[in-house]
Amino acid sequence: MANIGDLPEDVLVEFLSLVPARELICNCRLVCVLWRDVVDLATLWKRKCQRDGFNHETWDRTIQDWRVFYFLCSLKKNLLKNPCAEESFQFWKLDSNGGDNWKVEDLPGEHGSDFPNQQVRKYFVTSYGLCLKSQLINLEEEGYWNQLMDETRPDIVIKDWYAARFDCGCHYELRVQLLSADYIVLHEFHPAPVVIEQWSDAEWKELSYTFHNYKAGVRHIFFQHGGQDTQFWAGWYGCRVTNSSITVEPGTSPQRGNGEDSASGPS
Repeated sequence: MANIGDLPEDVLVEFLSLVPARELICNCRLVCVLWRDVVDLATLWKRKCQRDGFNHETWDRTIQDWRVFYFLCSLKKNLLKNPCAEESFQFWKLDSNGGDNWKVEDLPGEHGSDFPNQQVRKYFVTSYGLCLKSQLINLEEEGYWNQLMDETRPDIVIKDWYAARFDCGCHYELRVQLLSADYIVLHEFHPAPVVIEQWSDAEWKELSYTFHNYKAGVRHIFFQHGGQDTQFWAGWYGCRVTNSSITVEPGTSPQRGNGEDSASGPS
């Protein structure tokens, strides 16, 4: 009787590429030496990437580990919960709630402008006193195991959208920290506050930043943003924020060593 181990390697690769990734690592790889070697083949993980749509013609020249690349693509999501105020302030910690406090409003809002993405329907708005809100993300709980973060150190991409009312000036600020297991700050992005003058165009602007080549030991991400209006008017005339995101991405650069943070600046 024929044995599955007698199958040609390319057939076995095709067969095993249909198995869920975690089953491959936790079960199939332990069956025998042959299966271990096949599961470790870049060809198998490249096939899985192609099957699941995690492929691009330029990646072949830059991807160092197709297995890691597959897991990063399959895990990719916005790690911030309730980024567009659809669930009011659920999942957000209100660190500062000055003036008339934070509020949720519908787009485009009074003296505001439409958001570039029509699926975004709401935003958070600050008042005349300083308003800051935050989330703390546990990377291991989101599926990013310690060895992955320490050895591969995938890109951590931050994006945030902010705007002002046409008739009132405001300032907007953002702070993002990469933290160790015991909450020591390993890297931080904290640019100077953005000041928007009164009678601005009220257009939405995106601030983005990517952490590259950060230190080993990152276990949490702290995200905080907010601001206030600069006219000190009662009500909700301050900074508007929505569609915030934190994603862990494979990037297309070769695997990096223990260098200093070389993240790109805001855009």
